[in-house]
Amino acid sequence: MSTSRRAPAPGPVARRGIAATTAVLLGGALAAVTLPTYASAATECEVDYRIANDWGSGFTADVEISNLGDPVDGWELSWDFDGDQRITNMWNATHTQSGATVTAANVGHNGSVGTGASVSFGFQGTYGDDNPVPTAFTLNGTVCQGEVDPDPTDDPTDEPTDPDPTPGERVDNPYVGADVYVNPIWSANAAAEPGGDAVADEPTGVWLDRISAIEGNDSPTTGEMGLRDHLDEALAQAGGQPLVFQLVVYNLPGRDCAALASNGELGPDEIDRYKDEYIDPIADILADYEDTELRVVTTVEIDSLPNLVTNVGSRPTATPECDVMLANGNYVEGVGYALATLGAIDNVYNYVDAGHHGWIGWDDNFGASAQLFHEAANAAGATPDDVHGFIANTANYSALEEPYIDVDGVIGGALVRQSSWVDWNRYADELSFARALREELVGLGFDDGIGMLIDTSRNGWGGDGRPTAPSSSNDVDTYVEQSRMDRRIHVGNWCNQAGAGLGERPQAAPASGIDAYVWMKPPGESDGSSEEIPNDEGKGFDRMCDPTYEGNPRNGHSMSGALPNAPLSGHWFSEQFQELLANAHPSVD
Repeated sequence: MSTSRRAPAPGPVARRGIAATTAVLLGGALAAVTLPTYASAATECEVDYRIANDWGSGFTADVEISNLGDPVDGWELSWDFDGDQRITNMWNATHTQSGATVTAANVGHNGSVGTGASVSFGFQGTYGDDNPVPTAFTLNGTVCQGEVDPDPTDDPTDEPTDPDPTPGERVDNPYVGADVYVNPIWSANAAAEPGGDAVADEPTGVWLDRISAIEGNDSPTTGEMGLRDHLDEALAQAGGQPLVFQLVVYNLPGRDCAALASNGELGPDEIDRYKDEYIDPIADILADYEDTELRVVTTVEIDSLPNLVTNVGSRPTATPECDVMLANGNYVEGVGYALATLGAIDNVYNYVDAGHHGWIGWDDNFGASAQLFHEAANAAGATPDDVHGFIANTANYSALEEPYIDVDGVIGGALVRQSSWVDWNRYADELSFARALREELVGLGFDDGIGMLIDTSRNGWGGDGRPTAPSSSNDVDTYVEQSRMDRRIHVGNWCNQAGAGLGERPQAAPASGIDAYVWMKPPGESDGSSEEIPNDEGKGFDRMCDPTYEGNPRNGHSMSGALPNAPLSGHWFSEQFQELLANAHPSVD
């Protein structure tokens, strides 16, 4: 079992706060306006401002503009904060702030908003004593007034619900209104650790990382339980109520071509075995549970497609193995076949692995990866309708949010983006990355209802080293170094990272565009061995898992930051689990 790798990560995991909403309606009396920089239009809209997370000194907010008037080609939304709030980072919009006055403007892909359509953006901010919700907004020069919900605890966006479906009926977000399967194998391992019973009832993914795991032939991740055994246990846990069963599909030919620790059993050209001996048997078993109360969420092939963008050709990070997989097309073919075959089952929800911001967050990786995802969703009989969403940060350590790092900000006259840590990436954390990627994918033709999952199993970065305020330094590198939550030596480090902690606990619909925070990677299962260990699982020894390794181009020739004494990937690593507990954020009681 590997981790998604290659580049930055940051962010605090903010405790989820009470949602506060302002609804603003621009009425007919102000309908006809002349816009200074946009075409004249009858402007009538609704603005929804919601505080999604608040951790006492900072917050994130979601803003949605619904266009009830003429089509808009370009928009600016302005408001005044009623306190000392300062925006540090904004996604899906650009912003300026002068004192309390903020103006958010569209980015290229979301400037056109048709009648009856809506557009959303979000941001991170800081504040001192209080964080009141703005009550007045201006859209393209037209002023409107609204009132804050007097009882924000009644905000339906805080605890979204779907109507009770019949068994097997598809829903918009499979996590809403459903419990999630607790893998008894992982739960027993966690409970056996000192203090582990505090999280042993958390849901984690069931990994099928080789063909024999389907039947339960002593897989390190599923033990003696095969897929059918897990599904039967899931039905018992469901007790007749909706329950999400999280399944990681992870056995492509030439798997993880840029790493050795998570290489698989199938050779680069064994696409027929992948289809006939792996995907088809999984589909046959899942089909027997199609009309049950289970909602099967699949994570489809981590560490695959982005490799064909970042680790091929003339790039300094290229590997011969990834060049082979690009040339033979078996990653794209395999992912497409998995999507088409599993997507034909009514209660299966496919989420394609999308790497993480520290892998594909740069301009030359971001769009190309999204296009490759779209290509795979149209391969081997699949269509984008077979994709329910995407998952970011699977098995990685990239922080959920970085409240003190604004990649577009300036420190001491230098752009934060040019700091050594950010290194010109467009994103500094997973939440902003996931939302931006979702917008990019919708623009390429995926359904505008697709949702994102974020794996928060090991990105908490708590403990004594966690910053509680931004740095006061005017040197951009010092500022970022002292302000960032992610404490890795380098953002490209991915194996058994020292200092990491459990992140946000699994939860449904925590923020707009995000279907759930999940623990898809079971905490405590190794990323790879710290020294060579002979095995029959096809897993090699990757020096990135060796704590003495001094690095390669993918991590800037830095030390690996890996913990010592690690077993093979997927095997239980007690020392790491204990460290994840100790450094959890939010902390484990």
